[in-house]
Amino acid sequence: MRVEVLTDRPVERFVVGARLHPEGSAGGLTIVEARPANPGWILRFGEVRTREAAESLRLAYLEVETGPADALPRGAYFWHEMIGVEVRDPEGAPLGTVRDVYRAGGADVLEVAGGPRGDFDLPIIRPFVRILAPRRGEIVADPESLDLPTVDRILPPAPPRLPRPRRATRRRPAVPATTPPAQASPPAQASPAGPPAAPADTGAPSSDAAPATGAAAMDAPPGSLPATEA
Repeated sequence: MRVEVLTDRPVERFVVGARLHPEGSAGGLTIVEARPANPGWILRFGEVRTREAAESLRLAYLEVETGPADALPRGAYFWHEMIGVEVRDPEGAPLGTVRDVYRAGGADVLEVAGGPRGDFDLPIIRPFVRILAPRRGEIVADPESLDLPTVDRILPPAPPRLPRPRRATRRRPAVPATTPPAQASPPAQASPAGPPAAPADTGAPSSDAAPATGAAAMDAPPGSLPATEA
């Protein structure tokens, strides 16, 4: 198994026969083979014989029992000593509590949560950390160097939105398909007539002609006398 090295003394920790304990487990793992790799170390445990057993240890922390010989130099602390310690600013205002510790870029980083300025990561380097004394319950951080927002700039969490009731779906009545009306053709227009033709000369008097005065309009029938003016 490839493991990430978090100890400062891997040569002393990863020796054949040493016992490591998965975090939160009462059982132990015995190292039967160890060699450095890049990155980390390759370890083989006597109790891990299958791939499934190795998969169950993925992302797990392996811890070691410490004693008087494992005393750290002044100013150094184990990770478990910092978890649960309250973090405050230089004026004494609370910033949160250490929830976890991880390593990034060669520095240990504290995960601080539950404070009035929100959750944040705190690298254990200056100028971010002013005082680091977890054994007496004191960790002082500089919020200005961390660029933490002030309390008045943090908006309260929005209340959860209630589900909106569903509206009843109204079906629109079906519109019957209609045939568009046939367009009527425009009425035929008579072409303009030309000038009236002149009546033919038949020799008969026209009905529009004025009657002759002082004589009969036409010849009298035989046996009759012509009329005279009264």
